[in-house]
Amino acid sequence: MKIPDNHRALACAVAAARAAGKLMRGNLNRPKKINEASRHDIKLELDVRCQKQIERALRRGFPQIPILGEEGILGNPEAPIRWVVDPIDGTVNFSYGIPHACVSIALQKRMPEPELPSSKPSRPAPATPAFQSVVGVVYDPFTDELWTAIRGGPARLNGRSIHVSDRRKLSESIVALGFAKQRSTLNRMLPTFDALIHRVRKVRIMGSAALSLVYVASGRMDAYVEHGLRLWDIAAGGLIIESAGGEFQHEPVKGEYAYRIIASNGRLRRVLERLGNERKS
Repeated sequence: MKIPDNHRALACAVAAARAAGKLMRGNLNRPKKINEASRHDIKLELDVRCQKQIERALRRGFPQIPILGEEGILGNPEAPIRWVVDPIDGTVNFSYGIPHACVSIALQKRMPEPELPSSKPSRPAPATPAFQSVVGVVYDPFTDELWTAIRGGPARLNGRSIHVSDRRKLSESIVALGFAKQRSTLNRMLPTFDALIHRVRKVRIMGSAALSLVYVASGRMDAYVEHGLRLWDIAAGGLIIESAGGEFQHEPVKGEYAYRIIASNGRLRRVLERLGNERKS
């Protein structure tokens, strides 16, 4: 499969995100059809419609690249290159008419397996190869804010370079948290909330992982912590944070494409990790 030019891929992803964002903006205050509802989540018919809109735009530009989306998969998601799409990140907000939701699109490339010394026995290949985001787009249609990044270049907000905050004290920081969708993730995050609430200036629970990530990238907030996020929630925003000078720590946890993350301006990483270790002890 031919690897696309990242700048052309970015332009294609921006067009796709704007098309889906137009659908979101036009339907914010209209009645919405619920396809599925659980205790802490809602799936809308418009989620599917937005993903189809994105798929058409991406396939026009790059018909051979698979698409791994929250609302379905086209092609082989373990191919050397893939799109990762969240058509509406913050669906519960959106379904209630709260204008804090976004479109998230990333282009990922599979990383080569590291070569092992010939003297050591070969390891079995991992079940899911490691991928790295090389293009990231997050679009908030309600503020008309577009965050973009190409790996190796700057992060941008509506074309202007952005950078993470330089705050070093937890007591002066705003930290975003999320609780995902399962009882297990709620139980894991409640001690984190308890550990942070009296040590930071403010805790924010805003309901869109991708927007929390790009808010950290923009210096509006200083860190974001959550357990149980899905890949499509974080693939674009994680790259944007790194491109803005921050740190994006993520590790797989139980569940398909599920991760635990600590994203920060880089200056708060040690104190956040220390709090995490205290909770485990």
